[in-house]
Amino acid sequence: MKGLGTNEQAIIDVLTKRSNAQRQEIAKSFKAQFGKDLTETLKSELSGKFERLIIALMYPPYSYEAKELYDAMKGLGTKEGVIIEILASRTKNQLREIMKAYEEDYGSSLEEDIQADTSGYLERILVCLLQGSRDDLSGFVDPGLALQDAQDLYAAGEKICGTDEMKFITILCTRSATHLMRVFEEYEKIANKSIEDSIKSETHGSLEEAMLTVVKCTRNLHSYFAERLYYAMKGAGTRDGTLIRNIVSRSEIDLNLIKHQFNKMYGKTLSSMIMEDTSGDYKNALLNLVGNDL
Repeated sequence: MKGLGTNEQAIIDVLTKRSNAQRQEIAKSFKAQFGKDLTETLKSELSGKFERLIIALMYPPYSYEAKELYDAMKGLGTKEGVIIEILASRTKNQLREIMKAYEEDYGSSLEEDIQADTSGYLERILVCLLQGSRDDLSGFVDPGLALQDAQDLYAAGEKICGTDEMKFITILCTRSATHLMRVFEEYEKIANKSIEDSIKSETHGSLEEAMLTVVKCTRNLHSYFAERLYYAMKGAGTRDGTLIRNIVSRSEIDLNLIKHQFNKMYGKTLSSMIMEDTSGDYKNALLNLVGNDL
């Protein structure tokens, strides 16, 4: 970055081939040697989508997710999709760390900001998800309770005129994934349709999206992210925010499993789609992060 022009390739090589912990160390050394903030220096040298991606890499993981949530709420209009994606797909521990980072970085409570920024049943489901009560990793499923939950869901939706949204929210947000899988099976037997189909016919808008996201993340988290990445690039234009966020935030967690699922679901590799859909330094940096496809 010194002198005229910027060597983008060097920036790509150094930053995309290191772990987040190593990038934090590089930023520290940069500050010590040159007395400048690396992130701010990068911002002044880069622009557009490439800048957005490189800056995303420089945040510590939980601060990055906190920033995405903050950006989704600040200013006019709320990007509900971003909030739903993050809250429905993270573990209890990850959510706790995100809330901590949010409070440290923005001086306010994530839960209170979500309450101030959303309303009605969407607010309720988001606040409920934020509690992270779905992580029961014991794997124990009480068949009786699963059947009862399935009957309750049926009674709260298909069976009545109108919908008891709170019943749906409570069951979807407070039961473990293994338990919910059993509930979905029982539900299908009772209702003769999938829980997804019922949610689609009983709700709409952001609430529908939030409920369906919980179901997708319960059934297969890697398929959910593969689908998010696919639709970020499919069709005209690219939803770069979604593309960047999902690749950056999953790159050290389960990106290889997501790539495998992507290939299985769409018959093409994630990198081949990035090749077709992006260009320049932005494309090169994304491909480096995604690494070799299967």
